[in-house]
Amino acid sequence: MAVATVNGLSISYEIIGSGRPWVITPGGRFSKDTPGVRQLAEELAAAGNQVLLWDRPNTGASDVCFTGESESAMQADALAGLLTQLDLAPAVIIGGSGGSRVSLLTAARHPKVAAGLALWWISGGVHGLLSIGVHYCGGSFEAAWDAGMAGVAALPEWAQSLERNPGNRARILDQDRDEFLATMERWLAVYCPRADEAVPGLPDADARALDLPTLVFRSGASDPHHRRETTERVAATLPRARLVEPPWPDTEWNDRRSSAEAAGGLFVRWPLLAPQLLAWARESGLD
Repeated sequence: MAVATVNGLSISYEIIGSGRPWVITPGGRFSKDTPGVRQLAEELAAAGNQVLLWDRPNTGASDVCFTGESESAMQADALAGLLTQLDLAPAVIIGGSGGSRVSLLTAARHPKVAAGLALWWISGGVHGLLSIGVHYCGGSFEAAWDAGMAGVAALPEWAQSLERNPGNRARILDQDRDEFLATMERWLAVYCPRADEAVPGLPDADARALDLPTLVFRSGASDPHHRRETTERVAATLPRARLVEPPWPDTEWNDRRSSAEAAGGLFVRWPLLAPQLLAWARESGLD
């Protein structure tokens, strides 16, 4: 496991292959080791690319961090710093679900590190945004309110981060409870739907300035969390975006959620994206 220090944080990462730099960001608080992520990287690397896998702050073996106007913005800044430090910028930045949001924010906040974007499972809709806001912030807020930072450290959602990076326990326990509560509410508020933001934390005006090749996979009509209309709106807003159908059925997200444990994770079929990603990269001059 390689580790870099970025913005004072230890970031766990791995590089597969050589050639044009790419970086994959998974969703949720899932690590780079989640089934499907490495397999997608290997498919891209086999075509002559250098693919960065990384654990965002608050995931996997990287440090936890509770600063920034939002969790996704903090992670985007970390990714930009990591790409720069590893001399991998500009890179083709791709990701799904929460990883698509971090990818977009990275390109918007740090344009020089992005050569292109590919996005799928973009979170959206009132239900989708509010539910993930509560998912990311609600449990930690309630635990801190009721039991202080020891209650936060005991939550199952932080178990992997504490196991893979033992120093994270002290980082959580050392947080000032009142400041932590304020951070969770600030981060949660970012997910409140806004008319001028298709993606939380990214005003549409800033999205229109992202003049780089972008591939957007249309979400399934059955997906309540990554709404089809959100992908369509994002593709219509980004000036050089191409909206395409994904290589799986409309029910993919719901199928993966219902069988994630048996199948080994939500992302096991991400390698199916590789042919379309590679074809788009060639057509866009990113190969």
